[in-house]
Amino acid sequence: MADVGGAQLEMPGMPRRLFPATPSKLAAFGDCPRRYRHAYLDRPTPAKGPAWAHNSVGSAVHAALRSWWELPLPGRTPAAARQLLYGVWSTAGFRDTEQSERWRARAAGWLTDYVTGLDPADEPVGTERQVAATTERLALSGRVDRIDQRGDELVVVDYKTGRSVCTDDEARGSPALAAYVLGVRRTLRRPCSRVELHHLPSGTVAAFEHTDRSLANHVRRAEDVAADIAAATAALDGGADRDEAFPAAPGRQCGWCDFRPSCAPGRAATASRDTWSFLPEDPPAPT
Repeated sequence: MADVGGAQLEMPGMPRRLFPATPSKLAAFGDCPRRYRHAYLDRPTPAKGPAWAHNSVGSAVHAALRSWWELPLPGRTPAAARQLLYGVWSTAGFRDTEQSERWRARAAGWLTDYVTGLDPADEPVGTERQVAATTERLALSGRVDRIDQRGDELVVVDYKTGRSVCTDDEARGSPALAAYVLGVRRTLRRPCSRVELHHLPSGTVAAFEHTDRSLANHVRRAEDVAADIAAATAALDGGADRDEAFPAAPGRQCGWCDFRPSCAPGRAATASRDTWSFLPEDPPAPT
């Protein structure tokens, strides 16, 4: 049985092979098949564009929170969280050093407020935990920011640092969060239905309680995307033109696509964005 770019070709009489999928992999194809091809099939992988400041912010906050929970209990203080953030901070994507330093101070404030509201002794079941599950057609896997114990059930917690306050509808509609629920159930063998988006800039929490029906809807959509990926990959293996098998989907998103340098349709669709343009307006300089 051949494996072509993650899509297994079935032989007569053999059971169906599962498509290995992550939320980011499925989202890449759903957003733009060309971007999926560049990220997962083309070798060598095409050169990417520059780093983005908002990703630097998010990565630093996530890393600091993971490390904070790894500290011995007496060390889990707001001051420690700030120091952990400072230690992993990257200037990549910022306009200049001054902008980076202002945003580091702002992110440190978010982090201080957030961990002040946590019980350091309320040990998570997992942080940055890899989970996996299978469906009729998929082998799903993903990494959960945090898994909490609430009574008899586990809760999926996802940290957010974007400019927009998260909503309950976003929690309900997130394919990634639904995949994490399935993964937690299968990997940890514990009940899990609730997902939460913890938006550190606003200090708010958006949540949703999944049902078997809501999860089934997410699985159906994920399997449909996986089927489209398999069909496009099989066409490519059969000699189809690479750009026709995986067409570009030009739009505003091309202004910040990582593979913009390698995609003529994307460059023609819209102007490139400044690498700090997804940050809200600069905060006042700290006094």
